[in-house]
Amino acid sequence: MTSRHPKASQAGLPVQPAGHAEPAGLAPPPEPHRAQRLPHLPALQALRALESAARHRSFSRAAEELALTHSAISHHIRALEDNLGTKLFQRTGHLMMPTNVGARLAQRVRDGLGELEDGLREASNGGTPQVVRLEVSVMADLANAWLIRRLPSLHAAQPGLDLHLRLHAEITPPDPYSVDVGIWHQRVDLPGFACHNLIEDHVIAVASPALLARYPGFTLADLPRLPMLRFALRPWRDWLESAGLPGTEPERGPIFQDAGMMLQSAVAGLGAATARLQLAHDYLASGELVQLGTTRIPSSLHYWVTWREGNPREKAILQFHSWLQGQVAASSGD
Repeated sequence: MTSRHPKASQAGLPVQPAGHAEPAGLAPPPEPHRAQRLPHLPALQALRALESAARHRSFSRAAEELALTHSAISHHIRALEDNLGTKLFQRTGHLMMPTNVGARLAQRVRDGLGELEDGLREASNGGTPQVVRLEVSVMADLANAWLIRRLPSLHAAQPGLDLHLRLHAEITPPDPYSVDVGIWHQRVDLPGFACHNLIEDHVIAVASPALLARYPGFTLADLPRLPMLRFALRPWRDWLESAGLPGTEPERGPIFQDAGMMLQSAVAGLGAATARLQLAHDYLASGELVQLGTTRIPSSLHYWVTWREGNPREKAILQFHSWLQGQVAASSGD
């Protein structure tokens, strides 16, 4: 009899008779396991666009930071959204706010880029400690009378931190997105910004010993006879009234827009001045100035330390802020 399955017989394989069914309960072999499809890794420029746009809440500002066009940022974000199948930004007023998914992804990208940049920087420096530069905008009076004198301490404590200082003299802050850290008289109330009051301070009256030496037997009641330096942002009247003196505003004497410059003029013997205690601290400690009486009044101007949350250099910013607080505490405890 001729076999109905000649090829199978020749191969020595068992032949199932015609019409024979599979044994009951025997399931077909499982299909090979298929891994879940992952989105392809986007271009680095697209990830940078996401991180910058989420941090700035603006495609335009991200474009300025990355030296791209607004349309290029939009293209990168759309490509990411298409790749991931989810929305990453939504417009809220004039801001482009990241969605919850977009914000979480931006933070992961930020962390990853920070690690990558740190590694590349260390490798390019041959393993030497990396240097981080912070762009810092600071009120000119605080810089000249207080901050610059303390920078050696900062360099000793944080040798890998460099500051690029920009002096600011106006009450209204500059563009807060233009720097890493701002130390300004007005706080910045924008989404995504941290803002901390640096100094709780008081205003005192000061003069140089050389000036007082020209008025033998000087007492506080003689203050109106002294030349009085005037500060454009603070009248003498409030301090005089608190000291129990006639609160008549002086009509003569130089007027200063910058408190640090006025302090230096007081040191030079040009006249008496009102000053924030923190700004006058070093001059008082060195004997270049002396305090007139014991009257102190609250300062009406503060110094707000401001930075963008999620800044790629936020670790260095927090170190700088901590150092600032330490310096204030040290001088306040004298």
